[in-house]
Amino acid sequence: MSENSADLTPTPPAHDGVLAEERLSFTGTLASMTHQQAHELTEKNGGVATASVSRLTTMLVIGEEGWPLEENGSPSLKLQQVSEWQHEGAAIRIVQESDWLEMLGLDRRDDEVHRQYTPAMLSQLLDVPVGVIRSWERAGLIRPVRRVFRLPYFNFQEVAGARRLAEMIADGVSKAEIQAGLAKLKHILPDIDQPLLQLELLARDKHVAYRDHGGLVETVSGQRLLDFDVPETSTAKQEPTTAEDAPRNVQTHWTADDWFEAACRHLEDQQLNEAVEAFRLCLIDDPHRPDANFQLAEVLYRLGRIDGALERYHVAVELDHNYLEAWTQLGCLHAERGEPQAALEAFDVALDVHAEYPDAHLHKAEILQQLGRIEEAIEHWQTYLKFDTRGPWADNARRRLEAAGVPVE
Repeated sequence: MSENSADLTPTPPAHDGVLAEERLSFTGTLASMTHQQAHELTEKNGGVATASVSRLTTMLVIGEEGWPLEENGSPSLKLQQVSEWQHEGAAIRIVQESDWLEMLGLDRRDDEVHRQYTPAMLSQLLDVPVGVIRSWERAGLIRPVRRVFRLPYFNFQEVAGARRLAEMIADGVSKAEIQAGLAKLKHILPDIDQPLLQLELLARDKHVAYRDHGGLVETVSGQRLLDFDVPETSTAKQEPTTAEDAPRNVQTHWTADDWFEAACRHLEDQQLNEAVEAFRLCLIDDPHRPDANFQLAEVLYRLGRIDGALERYHVAVELDHNYLEAWTQLGCLHAERGEPQAALEAFDVALDVHAEYPDAHLHKAEILQQLGRIEEAIEHWQTYLKFDTRGPWADNARRRLEAAGVPVE
């Protein structure tokens, strides 16, 4: 065989793999890794990864963090193009990220896609304040996958999807445009009913808020205002949702639950002093509510009233010994005040109640590290990484372990 004819022979792949002869592209945000890592993983498994799609593409992988929608609410351009080619008869598969991971036998990465997170962990991952996550839960926008006593655990995908929809609405994309975009995904994504429900709730509840690159977005108090139109033909009676909205004769008949709801609304609207007053009125009617004491502590802390916050956190755990978030906040507040031993005691109680509580493991490790008890801290950083491998807290735990000379995968 001559050198010229040898040059015309296609170079065989370096090794066979499950993606041999596949040409892949990725769209949307991946929940398990970056696009660059996905490209490297594709090449490692015998496939070819490309930044754009073409008629040579054999597989398009849809990321599962949020929804594959453009800024105008339409499906991603890659998805639209591939769908068009499919309609014309092109043999291009569209698969979800978790299915692609399963194809590669990466069960651990697939677990990452479906991992469950506490409100504090989600706050770090998505840059959304914990209070906003709680307000989304109250509005029915997101639902806990499970609870350990009062502590909710959420599905990351559901919360990330809600944030994505809220961002688009905040940027002026209409509800109808987003609905149309989601409808085009119905034949591809099996769980499309959930974002449609989230969209309805977002359009109905003007108190939904989140944090984006520009800061906290409040829908009524208005760092940035989400403008939802109420149909003029609606004649339904609107019940007051805050103390100011309610006539005085109505307020005199309010229950503890009414005042609690009003206080939460004030908190979402950044009306902190009004929230304090409403939480206190709630506690006058029902002084044994752990949740009201906890929320009052949260507001007092934001107002800089540290001693008052500490007192209310203590009341919350006295009323409910298993109030995990209250114990964690107590520990963090003691740490902030330079009281490491008191902080450790609070985190220890939380871990006695729930041995797999990620937040408490991480915070306890940090205190132990400050005290020079590195060997003890290592165990807690390693435990935290079993529950979170990709957020800023996870990055910090890895850095701490590496500094201690402990290998990290």
